Amino acid sequence: MRDFGNKPFWQHTTLEALSPQEWESLCDGCGRCCLNKLEDWDTGEIAWTNVACTLLDGHSCRCSDYANRRATVPDCIGLDVEAVRKIAWLPPTCAYRLVREGRDLYWWHHLVSGDPDTVHHAGISVRDRTIPEDGMEMEDFEEHLQDWPGEDPGEGRR
Repeated sequence: MRDFGNKPFWQHTTLEALSPQEWESLCDGCGRCCLNKLEDWDTGEIAWTNVACTLLDGHSCRCSDYANRRATVPDCIGLDVEAVRKIAWLPPTCAYRLVREGRDLYWWHHLVSGDPDTVHHAGISVRDRTIPEDGMEMEDFEEHLQDWPGEDPGEGRR
């Protein structure tokens, strides 16, 4: 076994080599991946909305039925290694994306700060800034476009 000193696992472990517990712990709880996104079929450009999946708890920014989510939302895209390597819309702050790119986690990530609420205090999460998709027609999503999920708060890095 190699000695990595006191380095945290995400600084020396590839996505493929993460244990299930390490994988799950990378999620920072921002809720951004659970927002509806619109894709321009001609350009592939992604437009973000503040329209949340029916299962997203808008305050905790967690799935209200994570274990059974695909029963309710069949098109839920699960984040696994293959998906993280292919998906272009992962926010620039997403820990899975950061590890994929060989970058470090932000200061507000709970694995760095030790507090799962720092993602909310830092303003990174979608906490209390979403509306549910329930009953909304897809053509109405365009009325709820948002720019904030693409923001990258790099200045706060430690």
